[in-house]
Amino acid sequence: MVKRFRALLAMILVLGAMTACKRGAGSQEEAIRQGVIDYLSKRSNLNMSGMNVVVTSVIFRQDEADAVVAITAKGGAAGQGMSMRYTLERHGEQWVVKNKAEAGGSPHSAGGANPHGGAAPEMGGALPPGHPSVDSTKPKP
Repeated sequence: MVKRFRALLAMILVLGAMTACKRGAGSQEEAIRQGVIDYLSKRSNLNMSGMNVVVTSVIFRQDEADAVVAITAKGGAAGQGMSMRYTLERHGEQWVVKNKAEAGGSPHSAGGANPHGGAAPEMGGALPPGHPSVDSTKPKP
């Protein structure tokens, strides 16, 4: 009888711990979502009350997280939104989006830079081996 009681108690404790872990992960995703909403709300050209923000994936690294967030207009079709990547940093219980410069920035942000190294071809840089030549003096069809 005592063995059954201990086994039952152990099972209850394990189930309780699993529920707490799931709840903790969910609250972290909600905190990530709120951090992105707070970040986007600072932009005067966005009406956040008219948007749905959903965290589609998140990778946690100690006090940093990389999140992919789907943003759609409320009432709009699911396929008409956009997906954005954000790097966030934990500040106490809150997650704050890091500035793009802190998060590594966009490979296209350095005017004319080639994300694969060197200058862009139109800026006099080399193309990857086997790439067809590019003549910037010819008009595009």
